[in-house]
Parts: sequence; C-alpha cells; structure tokens
Amino acid sequence: MKTTMLAALAAGTMMLGPVPARAEATQCAAVTERQIEGLFDRWNTSLATLDPAKVTANYAPDAVLLPTVSNTPRTDRAMIQDYFVHFLEKHPQGIINTHTIKIGCNIATDVGTYTFLVDGKNPGEHVVVPARYSFVYVLRDGEWVIAHHHSSAMPEPVVTATAAAKEH
Repeated sequence: MKTTMLAALAAGTMMLGPVPARAEATQCAAVTERQIEGLFDRWNTSLATLDPAKVTANYAPDAVLLPTVSNTPRTDRAMIQDYFVHFLEKHPQGIINTHTIKIGCNIATDVGTYTFLVDGKNPGEHVVVPARYSFVYVLRDGEWVIAHHHSSAMPEPVVTATAAAKEH
C-alpha cells in the first residue's frame, strides 16, 4: 500500500511538474510610529505647495479618496488630482488633534481627528473645519504611499471653552 501511494504521488508530481520551492516570505519593512506620523506631515506640506500633482503624488495609483468637501469617491489618480485642484483653492492647512497608529507588515493606519484652516468666502476670512480622518498607508516600491484616505467634517458642533463657560 505504501509503495502504491508513493508511486501515485510520484506520478502526480511528474504530470504536474516539480513542486516549486517555498516562496520567499514577504520582507516587512521596519517603520516607527514617528515615521508614520511624518507621512501626514509630508502630505500636509504638499498641500502648502498649492500644486495638485504634488499632493496626488502621495497617493498610490489605485488609491481611494473619500474627501470631506465632495460627495464623489475618488478612485484613481486623475480623480484624486481633480479634487485637489479645487480643494487647494482654499489654501488648506491641517493639524492633527488626536490619532491612533497601527503598524503591520508594509501597511499602517493612522486614524483620528484633525482640524483644517481654510480660506473663507470673503478675502482674509478663515474658516476652521474640524474633521475625522483615516489614512491607510502601504509600502510600494520602497515608498510609503496612501492607499485609502477618508475625511469627514465633524457631525456635531465643536464646543469651545468660551461657549461652554457661557452656558453655565
């Protein structure tokens, strides 16, 4: 019986070809939370250039952007760049308020809250926009890029310390 099983196994191997050597394990890049935090800084700095192509360069070619001020999901680089053509007209700059970073093998997430300062409707006017965000970063060809970015304005009004004091 043992000989029959070995013969059948050998015959199957000859018909299917040799069993490939075990594939090399994925090499997981070493990355720190501070390096992942720096990816937001890189993206935010690219906003300051007011160049949609420089902002879009932070995204993977197959990235998805679910933006704050558009109802249209942006599912390729051309659509992402189109969004930033219009968003950059507001001269946005953001700061992270809270975040949680999780790091995996060549993937990292950064989720939390941020606040944007954007131009208002009148010259010299600025509007503060508190929002929630999620970034999913992936390592592609040795570079960390955004694979998914979701941003949405806070659904409830933000209560400032001054407003809270007036209520009491």
